[in-house]
Order: sequence, then C-alpha cells, then structure tokens
Amino acid sequence: MGQESTANAAEAARRYYGTSDVDGFYAAVWGGEHIHTGIYTDAGEPVGQASRRTVERTAAKAADRLGPGATVLDLGSGYGGASRFLAERYGCRVTALNISESQNDRHRKVNAERGLDGLITVVTGSFQDIPCPDGHFAVVWSQEAFCHSGDREQLLGEAVRVLAPGGALVFTDVMAADGTPREALRETIARLEVAELATPSFYRERLTGLGLARVDFEDRSEQLLTHYTRLAEETRERAEELRGRIAPAYVDSLLRNLPLWVDACRSGLLSWGIFHARREGPAVEG
Repeated sequence: MGQESTANAAEAARRYYGTSDVDGFYAAVWGGEHIHTGIYTDAGEPVGQASRRTVERTAAKAADRLGPGATVLDLGSGYGGASRFLAERYGCRVTALNISESQNDRHRKVNAERGLDGLITVVTGSFQDIPCPDGHFAVVWSQEAFCHSGDREQLLGEAVRVLAPGGALVFTDVMAADGTPREALRETIARLEVAELATPSFYRERLTGLGLARVDFEDRSEQLLTHYTRLAEETRERAEELRGRIAPAYVDSLLRNLPLWVDACRSGLLSWGIFHARREGPAVEG
C-alpha cells in the first residue's frame, strides 16, 4: 500500500478513537481499561473481566522475557490497561505508543494515580513509523490495533525492527477467516473505518518471511461469538442509559452494527487469537 493509504488509515484511527462517542462507549460497555476481545469462562461474564483474562493469557506467552526492567513496546496501547498490567505484574518498563491523544491523556492520568508513571512512557504516534531504535525491546505487544493499519507489511517490519534478538512479538487481532471474501465483511467493519481485515495466513506468512522463529497462532475464534453477543446485549439493554452519555445517533448505529458482527461470527467469517513469535538470536537482557 502507498503512503496516502497508510496516512488515511492513521487519520481514520485517530478520528475514530478520538471521538467522545466512541470514548463513551468503550468506557461504559467495555470498562475503559481493556478494550479488546475477551476470553470468557461463561456467556454472561462481564466484558472487562474476560478482556483482562486475554491480557493474562497473552502475557504468559512471553513470560520468560518479562520481568523487572524488561523493555516492552505496547503498540496501539489504547487506555493503557495492558501497559499497566505488565508494569504492575512484572515490573516492566513499558513504552506505550498510541495515536489517540484523548486516550493517551486518560492513560497518563491513570498511570499517575496508580504510581506507574515512572514505569510507563506514553508516546503519541503511529506504529507505521515507530520512533525507537533497532533491537530495543524484549517484547513487542499489541491487542486489536493492527486491524487499523493501512500497510500491515510495513507495520510488521517496524515491529520486528525494534525487537531485540531473542525477543518476543505477541499480539491479538480481529481478522477475516481465511477464504472470507472481502465484500462479505464490508458493512460489518465500516464502523471501524477500515477497508479490510488481515487473515491468519497473512500474519503467518509475513512473520515467517521476516525471519521470526516459532511462529504460533493460538486460534480462539470461538470466543468472538460470545464477545460480540455480550457487547450487543449490553448495548441493547443499556441503550437508554447510553443515550444520556453519548449521542443517540451513535447508540442507534451500534444497535444496527453490533448484530452484524454477531452474524459474521456465527457464519464463520471472522477469526481471532493470539500470535506469538520470536526473533532469532541470543536473548539480550533488558
């Protein structure tokens, strides 16, 4: 993809996550801490609780590279839930790169309230051009952010560039299932202002091509139906409350759009899970 497409995608992500309506929805329905797909123990579990379990499961993939002083890059860090988890649980030094200044403001505020601002540095910027030196991070991390990229090949190249020898790349993303026609999801993903989703085979092939070893994908696509059903239910049941917090027109758009995600999940058009790969070479401490 060209620079114009990449720039357009970055601006779309900045616009999407910077609006008060989207911010209000994530805060009210998702909890405003972990805004990504959850791993559920039962169909009625709170979205935020299941989303935190995803963070714990993802961190376990790279636990041998996490610890006091370990350097972590959180790409598309949102409100900072994962960054705070990693800093609190492991004592990591986290650089949180995110394109939305409104999210970043909240991220910094919560970090200061929890005494974590000495461990987490929040940087406003695009993950298409990571402002960090080569081989700097023991772990590069992301959750449901790569779907907003206008050039995922460039993005993955950047992620690998800043990964230290022996370092771990771990990420989750909402994807189209392999073989899903692009047009089948066009209406579904329009709310996110993205043109198309990647597929599991795309990520496997690109990561392998970049020289990463032990490329693994823990396919948890079955969680998507539970997740989007919970989101649709929460939004429907709390619609009047939400209309008092965010624009009624946006609530109505959610009530129309979220069932499309549920239908796409039921039809097997979407995929989700945890990718984990390692950069070859002896591990470098820190």
